Amino acid sequence: MRVIAVRPRVEAGLPYPLGATWDGTGVNFALFSANAEKVELCAFDPRGRREIARIVLPEYTDEVWHGYLPEARPGMLYGYRVYGPYDPERGHRFNHHKLLLDPYAKAFAGKLRWTDAHYGYRIGAHREDLSFDRRDNAGAMPKCVVLESAFTWSEDHRPPVPWTDTVIYELHVKGFTVGHPGVAPALRGTFAGLAAPAVVGYLKELGVTTLELLPVQAFVDDRRLIERKLRNYWGYNSIGYFAPEQRYLQNDPSEFKTMVKHLHEAGIEIVLDVVYNHTAEGNQLGPTFSFKGIDNASYYRLGDDRRYYDDVTGTGNTLDLRHPRVLQLVMDSLRYWAEEMHVDGFRFDLAPALAREDGGYRRDAALFKAIQQDPVLSRLKMIAEPWDVGPSGYQVGNFPPGWSEWNGKYRDTVRRFWKGDLGTLPELASRLAGSSDLFAHNGRRPRAGVNFVTVHDGFTLNDLVSYNHKHNEANHEDNHDGANDNESWNCGVEGPTTDSAIIDLRERQKRNFIATLMLSLGVPMIAAGDERGRTQRGNNNAYCQDNEISWLDWSSANPRDLALAEFVKLMLRLRREHPAFKRDAFYRGAPVEPGGPKDIAWMGPDGYEMGAEDWTPDRRTIGLYLGARPMLLVAMNAAPDDVGFALPDVERVSWSLVLDTAIEGGAPRNVPRDVVVIYPMVSHSLALFAGSVR
Repeated sequence: MRVIAVRPRVEAGLPYPLGATWDGTGVNFALFSANAEKVELCAFDPRGRREIARIVLPEYTDEVWHGYLPEARPGMLYGYRVYGPYDPERGHRFNHHKLLLDPYAKAFAGKLRWTDAHYGYRIGAHREDLSFDRRDNAGAMPKCVVLESAFTWSEDHRPPVPWTDTVIYELHVKGFTVGHPGVAPALRGTFAGLAAPAVVGYLKELGVTTLELLPVQAFVDDRRLIERKLRNYWGYNSIGYFAPEQRYLQNDPSEFKTMVKHLHEAGIEIVLDVVYNHTAEGNQLGPTFSFKGIDNASYYRLGDDRRYYDDVTGTGNTLDLRHPRVLQLVMDSLRYWAEEMHVDGFRFDLAPALAREDGGYRRDAALFKAIQQDPVLSRLKMIAEPWDVGPSGYQVGNFPPGWSEWNGKYRDTVRRFWKGDLGTLPELASRLAGSSDLFAHNGRRPRAGVNFVTVHDGFTLNDLVSYNHKHNEANHEDNHDGANDNESWNCGVEGPTTDSAIIDLRERQKRNFIATLMLSLGVPMIAAGDERGRTQRGNNNAYCQDNEISWLDWSSANPRDLALAEFVKLMLRLRREHPAFKRDAFYRGAPVEPGGPKDIAWMGPDGYEMGAEDWTPDRRTIGLYLGARPMLLVAMNAAPDDVGFALPDVERVSWSLVLDTAIEGGAPRNVPRDVVVIYPMVSHSLALFAGSVR
């Protein structure tokens, strides 16, 4: 690449803060690399096409290369070239021919264009990754942007949403807004679109409190997907942990702040799904975009043979949080999004990978300690995806106090129960009551468990009741990708059908899942669009489908879908109004008051509390009785036949039907009081009763 002969004045600067920092007079540049021999700062023209200067960072302090440019201003486009040994067998992959992104860049300009020049080695060479490639990749790389961070937040405050009131709504920024008729066409698919009044109004009316956004930190599309004319739609392919992803912006990164401000004004929290476990650089055969070329041996977990990566993420590499500078990167990123961008919490993708020290996963890992003592982060919502693909990777229930966790056991158990599997009742009872077997230690509360039936990864709610098998052909992987065991049930026919009986059963099953989720102790999470019958046509791994397969269809006027949305609103309202489902303590199975009913009991269809002999594998009908006033009974029948359920004969208590999933939308009414009332329950249905003292 031809470099214009410009020699900006450079001063020593400071080794902190890392990144490019505008101080009102000039810009300080600081880059960590323990093993580099020289670092060049590369400046580009305003369009990012021509490299106009290379400036050697003049100082090296505490393994940080730094320099200060008094003439630099916000908007400057830049990247780095880092010199050092190219010795993969010792873990070093320096290649100064590759323009590298600043790990601390707050914004990027331009798009990644795939080319063989992005690889530090010669593709096709003998022992490929041990070879050395001298092609310059700068023309095909995005450029880092020096950012002016000023923004008028006015009186922005975090919504005071306690864990007990939290209802999480997991959504994709583009997929949720790209087809919304109330969003201006120019704003669809962007942060600005998510802040549109019509969208915010919908979320408020639905009744959710907290948005969990799929990854919005800068990420790239995998080359293999681009070659198949697909994209990395979900975004779990990070390359910048401080910059908002460009595809969700119209012009300026401050649009993210504007979105947060508007959602906060509506009382809605923002939780970011963050991917600190791996990067887009893949394994030893992956490209060199940033970390690999800055200091591969420091940033990544390497194997005993340091040519290869210790991959516990299934993506080719794993960031090494055992290194203090990598831990600092994660902590600095979290604080940036919390303090500068005002987000309210984080969901950590493959969280055990972040806590793997020399002996494997540890509940007292450095990241957990750092967050626990941090005066800002310790007050935010921290949610772990509690599994990775490494040894002993399933760690549900094994995160430290203060953390909440996606409860995959809740998902699987509830799916099996409503599918009609035998032998599910004992575990179902634990899951409905907050999973104390998993979380009741170290003072943890029911809020430690985030309950869900569906999320972005897997079937939608509609597809869960419509398909027995995955149908991922559109991913061009011969249907080999995605989970094979989904605990789904198509109710008799695979895929769409005109059979009214099957359609009715599927709609009832959807209501069963939503009602069960909202009537369980713990924090409920809904996947966006499930309340409107969103389908992915049986695709249970739509990570690469940036199209109608994944997008929410707002044009649908199917009466069944509209009725389901109203049912979800009803269930969210019931949850808000009944303290029994928002309690901040596990049930004890003891009387609420002396001589009174127990706080929780499990009832058989005969109207009596179940004894040890009643928990038989063939039983598929159960009642959850909550004795705190107002007394509640949740009766569930997953059997293939209708069942008469006797309401508990409690002295001076009258029962009212609050809802019945066999009746579309429920039909609140009083239940006639004889000696014992036998309520007729349809196969695969749930009924909720409220008891009042006469």
